[in-house]
Amino acid sequence: MSDNFRFPKNFLWGAATSAHQVEGGNHNDWSEWESANAERLAAEAEKNFGHLAVWPMIREQATRPENYISGAACDHYHRFREDFDIAKSLGHNAHRFSIEWSRIEPEEGKFDEKEIEHYREVIAALRERGMEPFVTLWHYTLPVWFLARGGWLAGDAQEIFIRFVLRMVDEYKNDVTFWCIYNEPETYARHGYLQGNRPPEVKNIITSYRVLRKLAHIYGECYLHIKKSVPRLQVGFSETIVYFEPYNQLPHNILFMKLIKWWRNNPFLSLYIAHSDFIGLQYYFHSRIRFNPWKSRYWFQCNENKSVNDLGWEVYPEGMYHVLKELGAWKKPIFITENGIADARDTLRTDFIKNHISFVQKAMSEGADVAGYFHWSLLDNFEWNLGFWPRFGLVAVDYENALERKIRPSAYEYKKIIEQA
Repeated sequence: MSDNFRFPKNFLWGAATSAHQVEGGNHNDWSEWESANAERLAAEAEKNFGHLAVWPMIREQATRPENYISGAACDHYHRFREDFDIAKSLGHNAHRFSIEWSRIEPEEGKFDEKEIEHYREVIAALRERGMEPFVTLWHYTLPVWFLARGGWLAGDAQEIFIRFVLRMVDEYKNDVTFWCIYNEPETYARHGYLQGNRPPEVKNIITSYRVLRKLAHIYGECYLHIKKSVPRLQVGFSETIVYFEPYNQLPHNILFMKLIKWWRNNPFLSLYIAHSDFIGLQYYFHSRIRFNPWKSRYWFQCNENKSVNDLGWEVYPEGMYHVLKELGAWKKPIFITENGIADARDTLRTDFIKNHISFVQKAMSEGADVAGYFHWSLLDNFEWNLGFWPRFGLVAVDYENALERKIRPSAYEYKKIIEQA
């Protein structure tokens, strides 16, 4: 792909984080789940990760229970100014982050003014550095009291979440233009209610679908309430979209691919897009699909895997182009709200960034209205049920040495792209 990057002057360039993964000191449904499951996850690490090429490098960390406890994380809660200084030095003009609901409303109906002020300071720190704040209101984690009521399936879940959303909008409306209501609702429902490997550990396809449907309905109501309250705000969502293609053109493979795509890319995607000012795309995956249950190993996903990251995920930049072209048909601005690679040695990340951004540029040249790119992630962080060993950061975090930050070489290559563009 070409290294000749040209993008609009108002294009947003930055990186993304989420509160639970970087802040530290959170108490929510995830922190409680970590405490209950850390020993099990450590004991299962070799079974889950032993096949990876990086296993010898990660074995010691991945088999320790403390790897699966978020704890202090990156202490971004206290060090956000330092981290934003780094982002600014790397040429970023925007930053995507999330507000931790469990901090704001630790008890039902009781809003913590100190924490509201904390996020006001976070937003101000970005503005002071000339960086556009891009706020996510829900990034997987829930207040413990909300989950105890039934979570998203509670009868009054809509009223409770809208109350939180409108309070945040009212507090920060003068300083935040871009509001992302949800982060990856399909991922949440799949892991939490279908596969059952994340809280609340339910394994039921019907319940998973009910959660997806309820989330979509609540999202639509949130959008209408925000636009009624402050019409000028830009409101949307982010979802992980997989580039699917059939293994070949045999009808059963095409049909099977379409069915899986419908579910995996969120059955309610069109509802989300209809109630949005922008589309937030998270692109990580490509899947070549074939229906061949007689081949136990390769009956479902048949990727070539010419290049893979530390997690074994295929690196397939061309998929970014195809997904953007498909989303571009909706004629709405698209922000790439996440795109990144687990690469502890930083040997793949530079080409990963260049190649993906090249395909973004190609899609834009063919009509896709892409308005920004946020790399995942600014910092190495707590990667949910995987713990700390996957390293996605433009900035390395030394967990054994006072959480020292060290900018990776690939981050400077990303800076060159931003400066050239």
